[in-house]
Amino acid sequence: MQTTFPKLLLQHASGRPSAPAMREKEYGIWQSLSWADLAVMVQNLAAGLHQAGLQRGEHMVVVGANRPRLYATMLAVQSLGAIPIPLYQDAAALECIYPLNNADVRFAFAEDQEQVDKLLEIRDRCPQISNIYFDDPRGLRKYDEPGLASLDELLAAGKAFTTLHPDFLKNEINKAKPDDVAAMFFTSGTTGNPKGVVHTHNSLLNRAKAGADFDKLTHAEEVLAYLPPAWIGQNIFSYSQWLACGYVVNCPESAATVTIDLKEIGPTYYFAPPRVFEGLLTSVMIRMEDAGAIKRSMFHYFMDVAKRVGPDKMDGKSLSLVDSVLYGLGNLCVYGPLRNNLGFSRVRVAYTAGEAIGPDLFTFYRSIGINIKQLYGSTETAVFVCLQPDHEARADTVGVPCAGVEIKVADNGEILVKSPGLLKEYFKNPEATAEVMSADGWYHTSDAGFLDAHGHLKIIDRVKDVGRIKGGSNDGAMFAPKYVENKLKFFPHIKEVVAYGDGREKVCVMINIDFDAVGNWAERRNLPYAGYTDLAQKPEVYQLIKECVEKVNADLSVDTMLAGSQVSRFLVLHKELDADDGELTRTNKVRRGFIAEKYGALIDALYGGKTSQFIETVVKFEDGRTGSVSATLKLDDAKTFAPVKAAA
Repeated sequence: MQTTFPKLLLQHASGRPSAPAMREKEYGIWQSLSWADLAVMVQNLAAGLHQAGLQRGEHMVVVGANRPRLYATMLAVQSLGAIPIPLYQDAAALECIYPLNNADVRFAFAEDQEQVDKLLEIRDRCPQISNIYFDDPRGLRKYDEPGLASLDELLAAGKAFTTLHPDFLKNEINKAKPDDVAAMFFTSGTTGNPKGVVHTHNSLLNRAKAGADFDKLTHAEEVLAYLPPAWIGQNIFSYSQWLACGYVVNCPESAATVTIDLKEIGPTYYFAPPRVFEGLLTSVMIRMEDAGAIKRSMFHYFMDVAKRVGPDKMDGKSLSLVDSVLYGLGNLCVYGPLRNNLGFSRVRVAYTAGEAIGPDLFTFYRSIGINIKQLYGSTETAVFVCLQPDHEARADTVGVPCAGVEIKVADNGEILVKSPGLLKEYFKNPEATAEVMSADGWYHTSDAGFLDAHGHLKIIDRVKDVGRIKGGSNDGAMFAPKYVENKLKFFPHIKEVVAYGDGREKVCVMINIDFDAVGNWAERRNLPYAGYTDLAQKPEVYQLIKECVEKVNADLSVDTMLAGSQVSRFLVLHKELDADDGELTRTNKVRRGFIAEKYGALIDALYGGKTSQFIETVVKFEDGRTGSVSATLKLDDAKTFAPVKAAA
């Protein structure tokens, strides 16, 4: 797609001026913004920013939740040939310093008082920031800061300018070329400072079009934009593909109303990481455990039917008459109401990515008639590398290479990719660019995997994380921590896992329980608890988690490659791993090295054979205050199994 984002905006505004481009829920009511009105807003914002001094090639930060005026600001910035950088709205102020200084940012869009306060807090360490524009004025009326102004003021100034220069926007947009830089995304940075991933209009729109063609997306789709705009996944689905296809993007009122808004909108095209699908299923199962005996029995009976025949039906295979009738009854009594309750009654295509999704979770959604599929990609590849075709969705692969993509596997098992969607460079970091981009155009993904006999890609782990057990009965066995962690996270009672074993004689893990799921489990057993720390250390909870660990060990024992990765010892952490405490990235990926340093005493205790260990941890609260959480943690052994040789 040889065009630019602003040119696509003008095409939609010209060809479908009254069609809705976006909807925003405000005070409980959905408000629509047409393509024509959006174009006018972008025109006035661009003119205002031009007058304020934003230059072609310069960067402007946008930080906030999904809102029409945030998207319009990004389009206005691109219209001037400048480059928007979305930042995570839940990032702490100190996390913003490096991106702002690295990209020499002078201009910033801040959604509300919280984001403005964050920028003002670090302004002395980012002295180049000259202009901060806010959208929501609540709480900001008495602020008196140089360069701080409302978006309404910017729009008014821009409107006055465009009255005198009506062709200004069109002339500016026509200066841009498809290979010009369109946006920059900072990686989550599991180690060291984040890197600025530079993408062009062409790299983003080419991949957006490839994904749209693959799933036959049209302007009739409805999408709910509820994930952080700074995440490339959300940006592709609700910005790049939005402009490539011209469908409607719906912005929820707040994070707290997403579930309700999902039901009201009924999206046709949906995207979520596995943790969101896990959370939805956990809430369903909790409600069913509290339901009456008859309702619960009916649910479990028809879910057994769905599990048996639903995936075949979703894959287009024929069913027997009896199975068709039973599934039809189940659809009437259970699956249909369940899809409606989840907000998925109109979903035609649903994607998950970012982490592996559990086979049971994957099967559950497909068995009740939701076309959930997996994709593979990254910030550097503009997301779309592999996609699962309809009728070929499997939990253990991430699909086939989509249009324009070439894949090969290096001698060390690393996946290499060629694609029109590859990054232009890492900003101001030629060394890092050279590390991931070969001279002949292959991008090194750092993921280990292989293409199976059907041409589907299967990911094992990160190349750097794949290790070997050293010593003991499993000496030399492969260890894939992410694979082990994901298998444990497939259980609804387990939220997060950190596995260690490389260079050691056995595998040990630290586990976070899912507080809601385990809390509900405890309440139904009349097991009292006083908060997360208390619940996590209950003997009954340890037994519950131990059963999960041993089930995973039994599964691993039949895997010839990973039988040596069985978990020998485990503990349940006294606190939830948190991005604010540096333990997770903003996209909820485990920072394994950081955690190893922070909880070194616990790892030593696991490998030292101790049965308990005291730990005290500093934590950061939402309001910025710090405190500490301490507990004496129990350390437990898990049963391991002799490797099972596969049948010939």
